[in-house]
Amino acid sequence: MQAKTRILIADDDQAMAKSLAEYLSRRNFDVAFAVSHEESLRTIRSFDPSLVLLDYTLPPVDGGETLERLKQLRPELPVIVYSGDTAPEVIFRMSKLGAEDYIATPFQLSDLFSRISRVMEKRVATEGDAQLRDRVRQQSDFSTLFGTSSRMEEIKNTIEQVADTNATVLIRGESGTGKEVVARMIHRESLRRDKPFVKVNCAAIPHELLESELFGYEPGAFTGANKQKLGKFDQANYGTLFLDEISEMHPALQAKLLHVLQDGTYCRLGGRANLTADARILAATNIDIQKAIAEKRLREDLYYRLNAFTMTIPPLRERREEIPLLLKYFMNNMATKFGKNPLMISDRMVKEALAYHWPGNLRELGNFVKRYLVMENEDLVLDELQTKGKENNGEAGTPSSAKGGLKAMVRSLKDDAEAREIQRALEGANWNRKVAAAQLNISYKALLYKIKQHGLAPAPATYRGLRIASSN
Repeated sequence: MQAKTRILIADDDQAMAKSLAEYLSRRNFDVAFAVSHEESLRTIRSFDPSLVLLDYTLPPVDGGETLERLKQLRPELPVIVYSGDTAPEVIFRMSKLGAEDYIATPFQLSDLFSRISRVMEKRVATEGDAQLRDRVRQQSDFSTLFGTSSRMEEIKNTIEQVADTNATVLIRGESGTGKEVVARMIHRESLRRDKPFVKVNCAAIPHELLESELFGYEPGAFTGANKQKLGKFDQANYGTLFLDEISEMHPALQAKLLHVLQDGTYCRLGGRANLTADARILAATNIDIQKAIAEKRLREDLYYRLNAFTMTIPPLRERREEIPLLLKYFMNNMATKFGKNPLMISDRMVKEALAYHWPGNLRELGNFVKRYLVMENEDLVLDELQTKGKENNGEAGTPSSAKGGLKAMVRSLKDDAEAREIQRALEGANWNRKVAAAQLNISYKALLYKIKQHGLAPAPATYRGLRIASSN
């Protein structure tokens, strides 16, 4: 049996609200009332409507402020405003704040019903397209992340087991291993999949601001707090709140978060009312937990509260069998993003990628593919990859005669021959680098890189193709 569409009527005129409710109920809508600004915000939480009918004169503030708060809490929620005020500036303001429609009173109930139907049809179509695109993108991300590795297959199985619970999950792993992708998969597989997924990067927000970002604040809470601000717990209500880099949170704020996890309630800065926190908490960190606890950077009691379930994502170097698939995935993904044709992933590139240790994990691999796509030069990006590998292995600056033997000598001779060929092309083109690049059949960017790599420069007595007499 299909669930009824829920409509919230926010109007202090009880006769008007009752008339609308009776009419809409007969047309199989589920209706709730709110007679004030604050009650409308509370009802959004408890009733979870699909659409709001908002009286522009809803007390104690005007409908513009109520509309703004509703959109902060539920950005995707359609709102139809009705009012006897038909001033163009009022209508324009409501439209700018996100109202789907504006109806002048008095109006025919049949006209209202037609407008509601159009708004809901538009929402279903828009959400359907967005959800389809998101589902395809996520499925691609997840199927790639959990490709051919047995260890990642275990992670996937664990996600399926924990997703439908409300247990907090601590996701551990090095930077760039895909902890956020795992968190999003847990949300997507959970019963909260149709509710918001809200991410907070605790390392990116100064600790002085993080508390208000998480819990919001009331007017007058501090200098400059002129109106109410909804926090991430408000935005994630009924959904999932992902706290990335949780160990970077200030210890004092960790204590407040622990209280929320224990009691399920919180209070906005400057507020007195206790609010219910109905958000599932997922957290992530890339640090040594025991060391952080010993150094008092992470509260031990918070760790045990978050540690109801722990998942550790292995680094890319421990699942190298996925690298060939990941190279192709990132290439197709980046090419689509930048509007370019995908480049070929050669056997040489796969071999070099398998030999490299990828300290930046998936993030570094993605950036490597992006650079290859932009520069369009395999030699360039693989030379850089080999250089980084040597630097990380402590081989930087080692003379070729002391390391590499015959292989290094052959490489050196090859580089010398390449440098001479490029030098001849540049001199033949009077150092017009675009012409030289065309003659060498390489890209302009690749030529610039080769010039820098080999330290090439015009002869001192040559300037724009003219031979200049020596001063001696």
